[in-house]
Amino acid sequence: MQAIIMAAGRGSRLGNLTDDIPKAFLEVRGNRLIDYNLALLHEHGIEDIKIVTGYKAELYEALSKEKAGITCIYNPFYEHCNVLGSFYMAQEKLENVDTIYLHADTLCHPEIFREMVQGEGDIVMPVDVSPCDSEAMKVTTRAGQIVKVSKEIPEAESEGEFIGMAKISGRAMPAIKQASRKLMRQGCLKSYFEGAVQEVIDGGGFSIPALPTKGRFWGEVDFEEDYNYVKANLPDTLWQIAEGLRHG
Repeated sequence: MQAIIMAAGRGSRLGNLTDDIPKAFLEVRGNRLIDYNLALLHEHGIEDIKIVTGYKAELYEALSKEKAGITCIYNPFYEHCNVLGSFYMAQEKLENVDTIYLHADTLCHPEIFREMVQGEGDIVMPVDVSPCDSEAMKVTTRAGQIVKVSKEIPEAESEGEFIGMAKISGRAMPAIKQASRKLMRQGCLKSYFEGAVQEVIDGGGFSIPALPTKGRFWGEVDFEEDYNYVKANLPDTLWQIAEGLRHG
């Protein structure tokens, strides 16, 4: 199994907190956000890790020299494209095997992560089944399968928010790559990764289950209030896993 971590963006909405570091280098209880995700991956034996970089890429390059198994892939167009563009830049480096897709600034409870890694389906997508705002990456489902994922879904129709991490099966990887190439050739530079997922959904033939988070912790650090939320609510179990990797 391999992992790809999307880490190219600056995080400008965090103001001066990201003047000198990318937001995944912000610390919570003595560990950086990126450290928590690396710890969860290592906890499940996933050591082939690709990080797509952009802003302050040199810090990720230094990290890759400190920790075995990390390969950095620089996206020189990170200021001009969205997350799908970063995935597109990395796709040729990805094998068609089971893959964990992560955003560097998003953390979750270890139980959610474990259920995602062990989940059955072609694209297992954790979903926070609760009301969400217009900016959220919303989903609709049918019989437990995701049928639509988009920020454009009306809030009244949304069944929850996709939390920004997924397990993609080796069987589905070629379809995700093909979808990303299609959207990039159409000039969809501002597309999210979920645009490629929607292409796969629309094409049919794949199982794309929603994995309920069941009220357990997760957090995406976009604004300072998000950062404060993560600092206040980080599970002890997640901290212990990160500490184990740091001192192991």
